[in-house]
Amino acid sequence: MKRYALAVVAVCAVVLDGAAQSVDRSMRTMTPEEISQAEMKQGHKVVFVGDGEQASQDSVMRMINMFYLDQFHHFKDPQAPYFLLMSKDANLSMGVGGAVRMRGWADFDGSVPVNGFCPYLIPVPSDPAQRRRIGGTPAGTSLFFRVIGFNTVVRNFNAYIQCDFSGPDNVGFRLKKAYVTMHDWTVGYATTTFSDPSAETPTIDGAGPNGKASRTSMLVRWMHSFSPRWSMAASVEMPSSQVDADGVETKRLSDWMPDYVVFGQYGWSHDQHVRLSGMLRVLPYRDLVAGVNRNVVGWGVQASAVVRPVNRMALYGILNTGQGYCSYMGDLSIGNYDLVSTGDDPGRMHAPMALGASVGMKYNFRYNLYSCVAYGQARYYNSHSQLIPADYKRGRYLAANLFWEMTPRLQVGVEYLWGQRTDFDGGHNHANRVDALFQFAF
Repeated sequence: MKRYALAVVAVCAVVLDGAAQSVDRSMRTMTPEEISQAEMKQGHKVVFVGDGEQASQDSVMRMINMFYLDQFHHFKDPQAPYFLLMSKDANLSMGVGGAVRMRGWADFDGSVPVNGFCPYLIPVPSDPAQRRRIGGTPAGTSLFFRVIGFNTVVRNFNAYIQCDFSGPDNVGFRLKKAYVTMHDWTVGYATTTFSDPSAETPTIDGAGPNGKASRTSMLVRWMHSFSPRWSMAASVEMPSSQVDADGVETKRLSDWMPDYVVFGQYGWSHDQHVRLSGMLRVLPYRDLVAGVNRNVVGWGVQASAVVRPVNRMALYGILNTGQGYCSYMGDLSIGNYDLVSTGDDPGRMHAPMALGASVGMKYNFRYNLYSCVAYGQARYYNSHSQLIPADYKRGRYLAANLFWEMTPRLQVGVEYLWGQRTDFDGGHNHANRVDALFQFAF
């Protein structure tokens, strides 16, 4: 693992040394992301509709800026649309955009049998028939529709629909997000309040570091900024628990109570913050031995942050733990780990502990040329006697990449990935992957 990672870093250093010599003067006062956004904003094509006198340029730019304000925007989500329809008074705007995303990869010295690099799916013990693999996918190619405006009754509002091609065979068209935000309220199918997408290190890999919390839920969320630096959110979200019932001693029941999520955040700029999140949920099951329905309380807490110690560097961090929240977290969401059998008490189930961590760094050699290093780990704890020796215990994830934004809307990149799965019986195996990205947003 180390020699592959060092080789990637060495190659990047050679390639980027020349680029680092011609640093943009703008980066002394603006972050690289601010420079990229400024370039993109200058390229918007606005078509004005309606009657009356056209609004001032300041009002038009205010409306355009609203397309870039999204607390839950993920690195892989498409940027603001190239073409915009806007009312002449600049109180209503509509945009349709998307991204064409193509990703190819080659596995060597161990392989993951899916498009996303998930350590959970690394075969243990090592399978000689799965040592190498090559593939590609258009998964992540997406289309979105957004309407943003101002009304005297509901004030600012935002309606958003996003679909992508990542369903069956990676070309199925499926709904990814659909929500409406009115002032402080969001209603619809949106990113869970328990996640913090902006604290995730950018990767080409579709799965990303395995220790993060990430999920899309039907929800009602209230989010309010008490000052330029302090904000808070609370949401009621539709549950989707993953219960490992065997149908003999235990049986899965339908979820009957929503998940409750809150967070508090302190931010000192639009792209730097620290956040503390918490979640409470109820996990139902039927004890077939005693013939009764039971409920187990699950919970989760998460600390996340993104900070910029210097203008051209960003640091990312996520740490979460809890019981019965595994369906929210990376690797463990693949299995049924919210509730598992106790083993020593027939018919009874418990919510095991879990731990997830994700850290990373991004360094800009130029505003449009940058490299990221990310590390993730997911850890599953089960101390009961029903523990299966060959069950997943820990997964580790490492990524090192290089991105080049050839234009504000055309991006290419290359990445090295290493992952390892370790089971409770000590068995383990690893995998290596090199992937590449071509993406055009519009």
